[in-house]
Amino acid sequence: MPLFVYSMLLGAFILGAVVGSFLNVCIYRVPAGESIVSPGSRCPHCGTPIRWYQNIPVLSYFFLRGRCAACGKGISPRYALVEALTGGLFTLVLWYFAFSPATVIYWVFCAALVAITFIDLDHRIIPNSISLPGIPAGFACSFFIPWLTWQDSLLGIIVGGGSLWLVAFGYEKLTGVEGMGMGDVKLLAMIGAFLGWPAVLLVIFFGSVLGTLVGVPLMIAKRAGGKLAIPFGPFLAMGALVELFWGPALLDWYLGLFRISGGG
Repeated sequence: MPLFVYSMLLGAFILGAVVGSFLNVCIYRVPAGESIVSPGSRCPHCGTPIRWYQNIPVLSYFFLRGRCAACGKGISPRYALVEALTGGLFTLVLWYFAFSPATVIYWVFCAALVAITFIDLDHRIIPNSISLPGIPAGFACSFFIPWLTWQDSLLGIIVGGGSLWLVAFGYEKLTGVEGMGMGDVKLLAMIGAFLGWPAVLLVIFFGSVLGTLVGVPLMIAKRAGGKLAIPFGPFLAMGALVELFWGPALLDWYLGLFRISGGG
């Protein structure tokens, strides 16, 4: 592989890590209704402003040994995790989509999914300030992605939001209990806008499988039976990422199993 390619991938990781640092601010402040612009980054314990050389994505956490330079209290390793995760996703997007408008579009898409995932894990909410603007943004971006027509994007919004709304409505009518929030409905509508309607069913499938793989062991460990509340948003986000990077390959592999079985 040429050195130029390695340099570009490294640049994508650094850019993603910087964006991840900003996402940490969003994850902390958006649910609290605080400005994501000012004041600047500060210690969550003592409120001391963080200097620029103490705020280098990923690296600063290890240089400071996971502690605030002012008060010495521990800082969650999740800050570095979000930065590294976003950097990794940006690198994957560049690897898969090369230099194209889709690369920038899916960088934004991945950043939104990361923010939504960690906010939902912390607060059991999916902010409208991210998902709702993401719906028209995804539709507008369909005009710049050759393999995604605006019709598929529009249908993705309808099928994505509509399918989960029907599931949530039916579950509540049958059980009298709200099993899925409207935040998930809006999130899947946003995902449908960016990926198109054919991807929506696969996102639901991948998200459900991942949710089962994580949720069942957690329920067993906590002895919660079926009463453990697990946010579905992070699994929809992971399902969307699986579909974005590996969806067609996994679908071909899955259908190939039936062809082999039928041929045998």
